[in-house]
Amino acid sequence: MRVIALGVLAWLLASGQIPRIGVLDFYGLRRISAERLRKVLGFREGDTLPPSKAAVEERLEALPEIAQARLEAICCVDDRVILYVGIEEKGAAHFEFRYPPRGNLTLPERIVETYRGFIRALEDAARRGQTGEDLSEGYALSADAATRAFQERFREFAQAHLSTLRQVLRNSMHDEHRAIAAYVIGYAPRARGVVEDLQFAMQDSDAGVRANAMRALAAVSVLARSDPELGLRVEPTWFIEMLNSIVWSDRYRAASALVNLTEDRNPRTLAHIRERALASLTEMARWRTLPHALPAFLLLGRIAGMSEAEIHQAWQSGEREGVIARAAGK
Repeated sequence: MRVIALGVLAWLLASGQIPRIGVLDFYGLRRISAERLRKVLGFREGDTLPPSKAAVEERLEALPEIAQARLEAICCVDDRVILYVGIEEKGAAHFEFRYPPRGNLTLPERIVETYRGFIRALEDAARRGQTGEDLSEGYALSADAATRAFQERFREFAQAHLSTLRQVLRNSMHDEHRAIAAYVIGYAPRARGVVEDLQFAMQDSDAGVRANAMRALAAVSVLARSDPELGLRVEPTWFIEMLNSIVWSDRYRAASALVNLTEDRNPRTLAHIRERALASLTEMARWRTLPHALPAFLLLGRIAGMSEAEIHQAWQSGEREGVIARAAGK
């Protein structure tokens, strides 16, 4: 499923393709109710997406309990979007983004153009159902030959331009260039300091940078687990904190990464997740779109001490509330 910005609605209006809302779901609710938010929203399932994302967020932020609000539309189920309404209540857990850097640094043009070509190839492969990836080397190599050819070039760029990639990732004012750097730098997983670079990028102000950093770290974690002698260590801390982000894609990707990072059932990591993000995981595990709910559900099952077989059986049986209760110690 692909995240689409509500800012594309002007184009959709011109083309007569205004998507309708198939599922309306929420996160960040602690004291305020979903019913109250639905009344403020002024739209529901079956309606078209609102013409102004900012206007809806402003209406929500006018409520005295709300510090921030965020709408995020995900495409698509039966030609309809899933619309997530996220809020951060005043006094709730907060994930802090770093201020954008101000340096006028850019990547070499050939890296930028190669990345843009990669995105086009990736989207084409996705339309053909070619979405498989091999992460065993610590970076993604697509099952699609055209996409993989671009990724092979990223390996060369990461070796030849590592210093430039690091400087751009940390200091460039250009969001696109930081996002490209976050992706390409992941193709040098064995280089000293790359994990630290990527974990730094997880607090970037731009969602695309954060997403690419998480993708890269998820691949590095596969290599770290298969070859412990390399000494690679992906810390779970920022992924755990990101479960409280106001941004839906942050939460979903962080939960997905933590599923990999908790395969060893480290009790300290699971206790940390429970302490910092139990409420967030609980509401995520209740999301009505099952692929989105699954990562949080798996984490709750591990927090509850259930075996993988028990967790999967509960999922297949639709026993989400029982697992949520066990994770909460009820």
